[in-house]
Amino acid sequence: MPQQPPIYRVEGLTRVYGEGASAVHALRGVDLELPPGEITVLLGPSGSGKSTLLNILGGLDRPSAGRAWFRGEELTAMSDRALTRYRRDNLGFVFQFYNLMPSLTAEENVELVTEIARNPMDPAEALALVGLDTRKDHFPSQLSGGEQQRVAIARAVAKRPDVLLCDEPTGALDSATGREVLGVLQHLNRSLGSTVMIVTHAAATAEMADRVIRFTDGAIRSVEHNDAPRAAAEIEW
Repeated sequence: MPQQPPIYRVEGLTRVYGEGASAVHALRGVDLELPPGEITVLLGPSGSGKSTLLNILGGLDRPSAGRAWFRGEELTAMSDRALTRYRRDNLGFVFQFYNLMPSLTAEENVELVTEIARNPMDPAEALALVGLDTRKDHFPSQLSGGEQQRVAIARAVAKRPDVLLCDEPTGALDSATGREVLGVLQHLNRSLGSTVMIVTHAAATAEMADRVIRFTDGAIRSVEHNDAPRAAAEIEW
């Protein structure tokens, strides 16, 4: 079977915040290729560069130097308008904090995204994918933290994105609830074929990944391939 071209490729990616003696080097010449359809976990301590890389790949930030491509199209050459279109048409974002509208039901929170997507799912279908079909009429205040995060994931996948970018998606959850949320992401990767990238400092999350990228001081320390990813429900941390 021929190898698929990478969904992301970066060369010499550098990001510096500030100038002079107070400059912070968040990324230091990162080179990377990622194939489509995998779960990739980016591991490393706070400040190691993993979220900065995710933000650049997500079109939320621009590098100081270097280049990045999505399916062969150069992200680092895009205008702000083109980056907005790229985010809208190709990406779903999941963050540590759920960013739900408190005055809207779970279904209405998902509807916010489907109104701007090209080929969206029905919001109820997206909620069913994350196991919340019976909770669609509940407001965020009536949902647990894990349920709120699943609504946020449903909102992200309702666009049918090529890529799900997840920054510390279990950071505000206990370990049992965190495993449930990771299980949802694993299920979506397998059922929809979406590429999933997860930034985390929880090393055990690596056990469910196809690929693990370890960061230190703005650089990639290692890239490991996992031939036998574990089910998220089996992870202990």
